Amino acid sequence: MKFTPTALPEVILIEPDVHRDERGFFLEVFHGRKYGEGGVDAVFVQDNHSRSSRGILRGLHAQCRRPQGKLVRVIEGEIFDVAVDARSGSPNFGRWVGETLSGDNFKQLYVPPGFLHGFCVISERVDVEYKCTDFYDRDDEISVRWDDPDIGIDWPIADPLLSAKDLAAVSLSEAAPRLAGA
Repeated sequence: MKFTPTALPEVILIEPDVHRDERGFFLEVFHGRKYGEGGVDAVFVQDNHSRSSRGILRGLHAQCRRPQGKLVRVIEGEIFDVAVDARSGSPNFGRWVGETLSGDNFKQLYVPPGFLHGFCVISERVDVEYKCTDFYDRDDEISVRWDDPDIGIDWPIADPLLSAKDLAAVSLSEAAPRLAGA
């Protein structure tokens, strides 16, 4: 199993060992001790599963008072997964990293608490599963614009399909006071 810090070192790309033979494959999708040794020392309390179609973009989302860390993986299909540092006072505030996760490459991305998270679908359909370090709280959630020029994410799709919540998202500068707990 390989754990690689990204350009934002708290965000970790995980490449599990995949054992393949004529019957198919086997892999560990989470092993607390191994993940802890690899830098993902988190306690997960909720698992989520989403299904989306090509061109859908979900994000950028975070919770303010109860920030969630997320361990993201794709079961089937392919996404471009993004984490944005939204920690008040961080030298990397507003910087982003993106990784392609797919059901074929088995890669996972750990997005720690204090980071915005989002993804866009680049396959016909995708099933995404992710573990969370805190429970979902709709009243605590904030959405930041996917196309905020101050962040400058280089998404692989130009005109995504967004939810009403994401269409009403604010800029990172508008979200910053809430993210800082103000």
